Amino acid sequence: MSDFTHSFEADTGKILNIVINSLYSDRDIFLRELLSNASDAIHKRRFIGQTTPEILNASDDEIQIIADPKKKIIEIIDTGIGLSETELSETFGTIARSGTSAFMDDLQTAENSKDAAKTLIGKFGVGFYSAFMVADRVVVTTRKAGADISHIWESDGQSGYSISLNDANVEEGTSVKLYLRKDAKEYSDSNTLRTLVKKYSDHILVPIKLKSIDGENEQANSAQALWTRAPSEIKTEDYTGFYKSNFGAFEDPFITIHNKTEGSIDFTNLLFIPKSAPFDLFEPERKTKINLYINRVFISNDVDGIIPVWLRFVQGILDTTSLDLNVSRELVQSSPVVKKISKYLTKRILSELKKKQKKDSAAYEEFWSQFGKVLKEGLYEDTENREKIADVIRVYSFRHDKLISLQDYLDGFIDSQETIFYLTADTLKQAKSSPHLEGFKAKGIDVLLMTDPIDAFWMTQMALFKEKSFVSISRDKYDLSGLGAEDVKEADDQPVDEVSLLIKECLSDVVEDVIQSKSLVDSPVRLVAGEGGMDFNLERILKAQNPEFEGGKKVMEVNLDHELIKKLPTLSNELQKVVCRILFEQARILDGEMPADVHQFTQDLMHISLNL
Repeated sequence: MSDFTHSFEADTGKILNIVINSLYSDRDIFLRELLSNASDAIHKRRFIGQTTPEILNASDDEIQIIADPKKKIIEIIDTGIGLSETELSETFGTIARSGTSAFMDDLQTAENSKDAAKTLIGKFGVGFYSAFMVADRVVVTTRKAGADISHIWESDGQSGYSISLNDANVEEGTSVKLYLRKDAKEYSDSNTLRTLVKKYSDHILVPIKLKSIDGENEQANSAQALWTRAPSEIKTEDYTGFYKSNFGAFEDPFITIHNKTEGSIDFTNLLFIPKSAPFDLFEPERKTKINLYINRVFISNDVDGIIPVWLRFVQGILDTTSLDLNVSRELVQSSPVVKKISKYLTKRILSELKKKQKKDSAAYEEFWSQFGKVLKEGLYEDTENREKIADVIRVYSFRHDKLISLQDYLDGFIDSQETIFYLTADTLKQAKSSPHLEGFKAKGIDVLLMTDPIDAFWMTQMALFKEKSFVSISRDKYDLSGLGAEDVKEADDQPVDEVSLLIKECLSDVVEDVIQSKSLVDSPVRLVAGEGGMDFNLERILKAQNPEFEGGKKVMEVNLDHELIKKLPTLSNELQKVVCRILFEQARILDGEMPADVHQFTQDLMHISLNL
């Protein structure tokens, strides 16, 4: 049993300093954070008690706040699951776990550190430490449900913390005692606490009792199941308060979805789409955040299948009477009832996103910057909803300086165009400078510029959108003749034979073929996929995942009107080989690749600079 001082992790002290100083003007929220933790502990005990009934609380669950204005102490007591010694150390000794470095990175890059800190505290799950905004000493006394012993965790929020065995006999649950700072003594006032509970935690579904030292004991929150009320009876601020108090959010929700469905399956959903992405959005173990209730009895906040993984940023409540109360989490996940509900919720979320996209494009673009990459996962994974997801995605194209919808792209089709052309690249800048675009620019045909890694996957899976096919301009064969302005150039078979044979001879070991280009305007050459080849960006991703993956040889297209290509036959054999190698490497670089042979490339550059 430990009874000594533990040091905080290195970054923990920095974050505590941020919490205490950057959030000073918003320190009221400490109470909300502690009450939310207490509520979570009670719900967790109830859930585990479904399979281990001996740990259930014999009396009614509640959260109690005890205020002592003379001693400047407030204490928050819950009847929840409690913590073991190990859990105390893991929970209160390490801030944000794996997200600590990400927290610091986000904060350092933010324009306004105070506003950023306010948001990031919520994103990174470090709400407990907001207690140190008002207290210079925090003592946590806790007894794990079912355990015979209890422990005390204590810290001043500076150098570290101590954990000791508690000699006193305490009830199961947790007590958090705050010894208030001199400048925070107002928080020991009952009226202040009552106001804060009403403001921040009124919708917590556990009674919060406010007890003064003179013995008065009153319930300070409504503890109502908000979702059971008719939407017409609920104000926007009620939804916002519920969202913030139950899901640890600091911002208003981006979209609120509340409705009741009756029929073969009865359920009520209250869902919130946030404005900002959590730090762990792309963590492999990231779970959906839907709290499952059965007839207003909390079951779990960790049930897969209620909504698809690609909607994992959605938070909220699902309450149904169509499942048995004693159902296991595993049975819930495989339940046909849950599958039907999931299908409905998915369609409803996508419908609301589509409405928001049309109603407030600026706000939607901000949302897209936070969650767009996750939604695109659905394009790859969810065949049933693929077209509906495609309706709400935002994309770039070379003809637009802003994000557009796929429908906007279709609306910009020129006469006789029946194909959605796209180019994948690592960055927007790289895509806009690609030689693959030259023929399209000359003809006034727009091309989608796709720069997220997931684009290379879903665009190969999605055959059609609104009955229009997708064509990769670096992989697929296409014919621009008859589209847009007059053809860029006419084929001239005689010169191409001479030049193509020359180049192919020089590059026979690295290219599949050399042909005349009908689309290049300013660039001398470009590389396109050979027969059966894959998208360039997809190939790069696969190479990064598997160094042994080689990919296929490319076909080089040659611009016969380019001055360098015209000059090529007049050069010496040695210079011809050098120029051909440089042209090949140039084309690779413009496609986002490193030169295949960096040493040879530098030698060739030096050679050509001395001889041309």
